Amino acid sequence: MQGSLDLPDLEHCQRCPRLVDYLAQLPPRRGRQRSEYWNRSVAGFGDTDARLWLVGLAPGAHGANRTGRPFTGDGAGDFMYPLLHEGGFSNQAEATSIDDGLQLIDLYISNAVKCVPPANKPTAAEFNTCRSYLVEEWRQLSNVRVILALGRDAFLSVLRMFKELGMVDRPADYPFKHNGCYLLPNGQRLLACYHTSRYNVQTRRMTPELFQQVLTHARQLMDDQK
Repeated sequence: MQGSLDLPDLEHCQRCPRLVDYLAQLPPRRGRQRSEYWNRSVAGFGDTDARLWLVGLAPGAHGANRTGRPFTGDGAGDFMYPLLHEGGFSNQAEATSIDDGLQLIDLYISNAVKCVPPANKPTAAEFNTCRSYLVEEWRQLSNVRVILALGRDAFLSVLRMFKELGMVDRPADYPFKHNGCYLLPNGQRLLACYHTSRYNVQTRRMTPELFQQVLTHARQLMDDQK
C-alpha cells in the first residue's frame, strides 16, 4: 500500500527548539517564496508493506523541506531516484514534487530526523528526541527485512534505536562501512551505505556503481529471506 505511516503528532511537532527556530527563519532559495515551502516535519513515504526501509539523515533545506517528501527536489534525490527506478524499487525515475506520481515498490523511505537542521547537522539531542518516530516507523513496517541506512549518522541512529529497544548491547560492535551488512538479533539486516549527498557525488565518494551495488545487495538479502 502506498502512503505514509500513521504518526499523528509528527506534522506539527515542536519538540526541538533549535529546529523550530531554524524553520521559522530559513530564507527561500532565490526565485521562490516561503509560501512554496513545506517548512515543517517531513513524514516518510512509500510502500507500507515494504521489505526494504531506507533511512536517510534529515530533510534537505531546499529539497524535502520545500516539497514535503524525502529526497525530493534536491541533488541527493536527483542522484538516487533514477537508480532506484533502474533497480525496480520505483515506478519512475523522476522525483520533483509530492504529486508527481512517484510510487515506491517494496521500499519505504524516511529520515532519522524529521525536520531540516542547520548546516544539515542534527545535534545528538535532536537525534534522540526524534528517535521515537523512528521506533514507531519500525513497529509499523512489519514486513521489513532490510534496513538501508544512508550515511554514518543515520546508521548510528538506527543502531541506537535498537539499543533502546534492548536488541543491541554496543553500537560500537557494528562499525560503519559502505555496503557492510549486519544480522540483527531479530533477523533483520542492517545495511550501510555512503550518503547520496551532492558533496559525496561531486567528490566521487558515491558513484552510481557504488549505489547500484548496495541496491543489488539489498535485493539479494530481501529475496534470501523469503
